[in-house]
Amino acid sequence: MTATLDALYANVAPALVPVISLAELDRRRAGDDFPTVLVDGLELGVNEVAAALFETGAEEFAVPVPDTDTLYAALKAAVAKLGPSGIVEVCETFAELDDEEFSEVRDCRTFAYRLALSFWYRGARSRPMTVGEAAVALYLSDLTRYRRADFRALPQHKLMLARALHQGATAVPTETLIRLGEAMTGELGTASGAREREWLYKQALPDYHRRRFCFDLMRWETGQPSPLVVRPDSGGYAIGLTPPAGPGGQWRRALKAQW
Repeated sequence: MTATLDALYANVAPALVPVISLAELDRRRAGDDFPTVLVDGLELGVNEVAAALFETGAEEFAVPVPDTDTLYAALKAAVAKLGPSGIVEVCETFAELDDEEFSEVRDCRTFAYRLALSFWYRGARSRPMTVGEAAVALYLSDLTRYRRADFRALPQHKLMLARALHQGATAVPTETLIRLGEAMTGELGTASGAREREWLYKQALPDYHRRRFCFDLMRWETGQPSPLVVRPDSGGYAIGLTPPAGPGGQWRRALKAQW
């Protein structure tokens, strides 16, 4: 199996890019769980970002789902409107709001989380894995296929998933993982499904039942951590670290990449 996949991936090898150390580019300060978001000379924490967005009505961007550039533009507008002192004033009140009760609060916290993930590394942009990418990583690992209910009943199933995600995500070039993830989402993540799958997808991931098991698992196991996909400004892609959970203690993997 490994030799066959290596031969396939040799035909889609990514262009050579400079080797970088993501650990050296991590923007977090010592002791912080998340990096700050740099806006017009200010370094804002996740709660400050969410409070500024909420105060200026940024929840209106929730539908359709915005890209990161749209969110960052909204944040810059909020900072220009509120100023540093205004952000300080709204932070304490915002921190006490219940995002289970107010969907607008939840939306803004989700936006702030996305921005923090996006600017995690210096000289790069990053995002969570999509459902398809995480599912492909599982498929390429040595994880055994189970019925979903049986798998969730296993006492170490989260640890097994974490190991499988790392194993599969590093088994192929990240560009290939992205490509296969898009194809899997086209097949399994839409109402109609893809009519025809690309040749690499059909050759590399031939078992439909394993594809379905992996995709469904990563779509609904929102409490399962998964690593970041990183796009350095110098070119190419890489697999980053696994960030802390987002609002509600969840890792909300999207069907489409949210750069």
